[in-house]
Amino acid sequence: MLFSKIVYLFFIICFIYCAVSILYLFILSFAGRFFSGKGIDELSGDVVASGGLVKRRIAVLVPAYREDGIILSTANNLLGLDYPADRYRVYIIADSFQKETVEQLGRLPLTVLEVSFEKSTKTKSLNEAFARIEASYDIALICDADNMLASNFLNKINVAFARGARALQGRRVAKNLDTSFAILDACSEAINNHIFRKGAYALGLSSSVIGSGMSFEFDTIKKILSEISAVGGFDKILQLSVVERGIRIHYLEDALVFDEKVDSSHAFEQQRKRWVSSQFIYLKRFFGPACRRLLKGQFSYFNLAVANNLVLPRAFLFVLLPLLVLLGFFIQPVWGIAAIGLGLLYLSCLMMGVPGNMVNKDLLVAILQLPKAVAVMVGTLFQIRKANKTFIHTVHTKTEVSNSLFKDVKD
Repeated sequence: MLFSKIVYLFFIICFIYCAVSILYLFILSFAGRFFSGKGIDELSGDVVASGGLVKRRIAVLVPAYREDGIILSTANNLLGLDYPADRYRVYIIADSFQKETVEQLGRLPLTVLEVSFEKSTKTKSLNEAFARIEASYDIALICDADNMLASNFLNKINVAFARGARALQGRRVAKNLDTSFAILDACSEAINNHIFRKGAYALGLSSSVIGSGMSFEFDTIKKILSEISAVGGFDKILQLSVVERGIRIHYLEDALVFDEKVDSSHAFEQQRKRWVSSQFIYLKRFFGPACRRLLKGQFSYFNLAVANNLVLPRAFLFVLLPLLVLLGFFIQPVWGIAAIGLGLLYLSCLMMGVPGNMVNKDLLVAILQLPKAVAVMVGTLFQIRKANKTFIHTVHTKTEVSNSLFKDVKD
């Protein structure tokens, strides 16, 4: 009898938690598909075509840790963007680079800022760069060392800032789709873009940022970053610091940044370990302040600090939902049917977020690796304490964009 009561209580708690989480995800996913909130195009109606705009000065900041193998290809991509060369400057923040690589970068029309830290972090590199940049800029664009930008990216953000944007996140898409894990990673990012960026933005909230392909007013982000000292998940603190200043983070879906996707289970584990760690740590840290701000009507702050982080990662829901179905039928058939309904609603959330051009036989083959990916994600739970105290570096190797789904816009 006692065992049955414990099982029932466990089921009810998990069911309510999953129901609230999935309803939240469904609302955002539905909004991303069918609604169109106030976006960049509606910020100002008197902005002329991009060709007649003042070209704002843009600093492209690329913090890079031991990325000797790919940094030259990244640099060449950034130097070849369709934007006046005298209106933007690329800054490679080179942490622990080989001397030969620094020399090769030095021959290019960009600025190399060599840095070295006892414990390297992206935040330290960016703060050091801002401290050493003497030139005046209007916009700071932060990219990762593996990122490549669509040729019109800078023009897109220039138009957005002309229309009143002060912070925006570009659409990060896969640089490569060469393995099943890369396809799963790309699919995961597409779903996140749809729900947490496009969906939230359609409802009038701030988009969440991803850590790269994001642009801000130069002086504003310089000040914000000087107050941040995070090891992992610095973007979660950054976005909260932005929205608490009353700045909305816009989502620019047609500004594409290509990001290397992990190609193995080990790389997948390393990356997710960092993400899961930051999710739980910052939920605990900002829960109280976010609730107080919610009472003051700061919905974007609460959404980014609490709602986004309260939802379990997809892999955990893939484990929990089948368990709820089994327990539901064990307790009472109606509960089992209700749990199946939750699962179907959750699948509909995900399906709305997967771009149609990604649905092909390669995706079906990749789905066969899903159980392995789920097992890896669950395994990260036992390592999250360590992850936030240590800088976890993901090794990158791709020197070109090989994603055929965006062949018309990658050049």
